[in-house]
Amino acid sequence: MDFELTEDQLTIRKAVRELAGRFDDQYWMEKDSAHEFPTEFYRAFADGGWLGITTPEEYGGHGFGITEASLLLEEVAASGAGMNGASSMHLSIFGMHPVIKHGSKEMKEENLPRIVDGDLHVCFGVTEPGAGLDTTRITTFAKRDGSDYVVNGRKVWISKAMESEKVLLLTRTAKFEDSPKKTDGLTLFLTDLDRDHVDIRPIGKMGRNAVTSNELFIDDLRVPAAHRIGEEGQGFKYILDGLNPERMLVAAEALGIGRAALRRAVRYGNEREVFGRPIGMNQGLQFPLADSLAHLDAAELVLRKATWLYDQGKQCAREANTAKYLCADAGFQAADRALQTHGGMGYSEEYHVARYFREARLTRIAPLSQEMVLNFLGEHVLGLPRSY
Repeated sequence: MDFELTEDQLTIRKAVRELAGRFDDQYWMEKDSAHEFPTEFYRAFADGGWLGITTPEEYGGHGFGITEASLLLEEVAASGAGMNGASSMHLSIFGMHPVIKHGSKEMKEENLPRIVDGDLHVCFGVTEPGAGLDTTRITTFAKRDGSDYVVNGRKVWISKAMESEKVLLLTRTAKFEDSPKKTDGLTLFLTDLDRDHVDIRPIGKMGRNAVTSNELFIDDLRVPAAHRIGEEGQGFKYILDGLNPERMLVAAEALGIGRAALRRAVRYGNEREVFGRPIGMNQGLQFPLADSLAHLDAAELVLRKATWLYDQGKQCAREANTAKYLCADAGFQAADRALQTHGGMGYSEEYHVARYFREARLTRIAPLSQEMVLNFLGEHVLGLPRSY
């Protein structure tokens, strides 16, 4: 059993830490407050070649695994960029996995190099207001019309839609009630986000405001059949390929936010004096921070196991879900305790921990809730009856 990172992985961690460190907390506070996409940050990572860390080398990427991608996004979040920084590049780094595995040669050649160099933003259109996590119940429909499909429907919580040129869009091509299996009849496309047929409306949010979340209203969007990924009706199977990696990457981001929050809390605990002594001397503050350190370290070990299993081609659903669950809880707990350590100043924006708190809270909801993780573990690992 070897817990050491490889030389390449250590190099990635060091380089990303240095690059992300050029963008301080003030930068992120201003971007978040202004609801402004972090273009300079995104461009710096694109120019450094980091957006292609998991893209095959033949399309301009580095061909690394999910372990390296998780290290990258963990360091981004830990720099203080939090979910704003990680979400700006999350989909570019791994969101195109269905295209890499199932897309046509022409689709890959047209889109993957542009994603690697940062020229092409793509959003992921799956979630719908009437379906939630029950993806099989989506109703956005793609009706065949000659060599095209015509799409109508609605999507919600679509990150980066305002910045995106294209959308990875999951639709139905057969109605739920007409499908032999509930997972049949779903078709995946990578197509243009035509503003003449897609109305994009940003959603006001609690946090992570430098990267938009949006509602999409799709009205007679014409999609060439060449934009279909793989076979018609097999879209659900294609998106399943990316679920475990997505959970690992969000786990890494939660871990990074927790580290950033803990770092801030320790600094304040050493510097802030009340009653003639640093507040960090008080066990009422010191013990919760030490406890958060222990939980972050333990969660990290599960995450490392999960990414190693995936990169080795082994089953990893149990570990991926557990990592997401533990990292999200540990990251949020660390952010909450960092805010408490700062007292009233933690509730201000000046010390930045309030932003960490808001963004860490997101990881307990997305890409799936903590309760849904427990449903999975209860049913598929423990063998208990399905509860939903």
